[in-house]
Amino acid sequence: MGKGGDAGVKTNSGAKLQKYTWTEVKKHAQPADAWMVYNNKVYDVSNWHGHPGGAVIFTHAGDDMTDIFAAFHAAGSHNMMKKFLIGDLIPDFEHKDQHQRDFEKAYRDLRSKLVMMGMFKSNVGFYIYKQISQISMWAASMAMMYYSENPLVHIASAMLMGLFFQQCGWLAHDFLHHQVFKNRRHGDYAGLFWGNLMQGFSVQWWKNKHNGHHAVPNLHNSSAVATDGDPDIDTMPLLAWSVTQAQQYRELQADGKDSPFVKFMIKNQHIFYFPILLLARLSWLNESFKTSFGLGAASENAAIELKLKGLQYPIAEKSFITMHHIWMFAYACGFGRFSFLYSAALYLLVTASSGFYLAIVFGLGHNGMATYNADKRPDFWKLQVTTTRNITGGHGLPQFFVDWFCGGLQYQVDHHLFPGIPRHNLRKTHEFVESFCKEWDVQYHEADMYDGTIEVLECLQTVGHEFVIDFVKDGPTM
Repeated sequence: MGKGGDAGVKTNSGAKLQKYTWTEVKKHAQPADAWMVYNNKVYDVSNWHGHPGGAVIFTHAGDDMTDIFAAFHAAGSHNMMKKFLIGDLIPDFEHKDQHQRDFEKAYRDLRSKLVMMGMFKSNVGFYIYKQISQISMWAASMAMMYYSENPLVHIASAMLMGLFFQQCGWLAHDFLHHQVFKNRRHGDYAGLFWGNLMQGFSVQWWKNKHNGHHAVPNLHNSSAVATDGDPDIDTMPLLAWSVTQAQQYRELQADGKDSPFVKFMIKNQHIFYFPILLLARLSWLNESFKTSFGLGAASENAAIELKLKGLQYPIAEKSFITMHHIWMFAYACGFGRFSFLYSAALYLLVTASSGFYLAIVFGLGHNGMATYNADKRPDFWKLQVTTTRNITGGHGLPQFFVDWFCGGLQYQVDHHLFPGIPRHNLRKTHEFVESFCKEWDVQYHEADMYDGTIEVLECLQTVGHEFVIDFVKDGPTM
C-alpha cells in the first residue's frame, strides 16, 4: 500500500527511479492506496487529503491524470508534485496503441496552441459589465417588490429574481473556475459574493461537487460502495440515468430490493423530471446550509474533506449564507407588508423559477448523453466530448438569447475540455474543437433547447422501461 499522505519524507534524492507497468498502477485505485500517472511519471498520493482541490484527486486513482490536471491547475503546479514521485511508467502498447498516443499528443498540442493565442485570458471589461448588469437586475427586482402593491408586478419580480439567481450561478461559476483572476484567492472572494451572499449557495459545497463532476462527467461509481463517480448524476432514488445506476442503488439496500417508491419514481421518471427541476434549488440551499454550518455533507468525499480540512473560508461562508437568507426573507415578505401565505408563495415562485432556469441548462449539458462505469472510462477528450451536449439556437430561440441565457454553458463541450477559458472566448475555441473532432473522427453532439429536452426525456423513458424489465427478471411484476 502506498503512503502518499506521508510523501513529505520521500522526496527524490537522486536515486534511480523504479519503473512500473500500467497493470501495477491500476492495482492502486482507492483513496487509501492511490497511484496515478502524469506525463508517464508515477505518483503515490495515497491518503493525501491535503490536496487544495479536495477529494476530487482520488477520482483518478489508478489512472492517467495528465489532462485533467492540466485542465484544472495553474502553470507550474506540477512542481508541487515532486514529493509524490515514485517512478516511471513503462510504455505499454496494450494499454495505449500508437494511434491513441498520437491522438493524445494532438489534443495536448491544441491546448498549447489555445494558450499561445490568448484564449485563456479574460476580458476585464466583459466581467465588469456582467457584474453591473447583475446588480441592476437584483435592484430592479427588489424595487418592484418594495414599491408596488400589484400582485402581477410581484409575480414578475419573483420571476426576475429567479433569473437573477440563475445568472449569479453562471457568474460564480466563471470566478470559481478561475477564468477571471490569475490570483485564485480573488476568484474565491468573488465566488463567495455571487455564490454565498447573492445566490445562497456554499462555495465549498459547490467546489467539491462541481470539481468532481468535471473530473468524471457521467461516470457511475465503479461499485455500489465506491465514490469515484460523477456527483451530478447521483440522483437516485428520484432519477436513474442508466439501469446500472439503479442496480447499484438496489445493492445498497439492506434487503437488496427496490422499494415501492423507487419502482414508481423510476418507472415514471420522464413525467417527474420537470417537477423535480422546480424543487432543485431547495435541495441546493439545504446542502449549502449544512455544509457551511457543519450539519452534514452531500457525499462521502465531501464528508471526508470537511472532517479533515474544515471550511476554507469558515467566517465568510457562514456570514454570507446567513445574510443571503436575511435579505431574501425581507424581499419575500414585501419588507413586512405581506401575509405569511403570500410571502411563502412568492418565495416558492422565486425558488421554482430559479431551479428550472438553472437545471434546464446544465441538464441539457449532460443528461441523456453517454454514461460509463468509472473503471472503464475512455481517455480525457473522448470522455468529455461523448458525455456532453452543446446548445444551439432553434425553434424560435435566437442564438444571442441562448448565449446570454446559458451563460457560456451553451458551449458545454468546449468548456469541459478547457474549463479555464473565459466564456467570451468559447465561441472562437469551439471552431478549433469542431475542426479537431472532425480530423480525428470524434463525434460531438449539439441540439437546440427543445430538441435537447426531448432527448433527455426520451432517455429517462427508455431507462425507466429497461428498469421495469430488469426488475421483472429479478422479482414479481409491479
